[in-house]
Amino acid sequence: MFQKKDIIYSDTIGVCIVDDIVKLADNKKDTYQYYLLRSVLDKKKKAYIPVENHTVQLRNLMTVQEAVAVQKEADYEKKSKQIKGEVLYVIENSKNGVRLTENI
Repeated sequence: MFQKKDIIYSDTIGVCIVDDIVKLADNKKDTYQYYLLRSVLDKKKKAYIPVENHTVQLRNLMTVQEAVAVQKEADYEKKSKQIKGEVLYVIENSKNGVRLTENI
């Protein structure tokens, strides 16, 4: 489970921050926990993703070494906008000494 303020990757919005973990109710009055994700690269984008049983890929960011390797791949320019954004985010923030994730 991710925690508030973790910076992660979502296959729908790319690099994002777990802005909050909220409880939302469905029509049957059952409540479920959702991640409120906000895009790091496009502040207008946000998504609510169920904490459990989500179909969206959520994962920790790639390491700096993985990002550099992806950037050197022959088909890098064909990668999705989200993946290229992740690569650039990881590399740029590693140069600035920013801690990329705070997962336990």
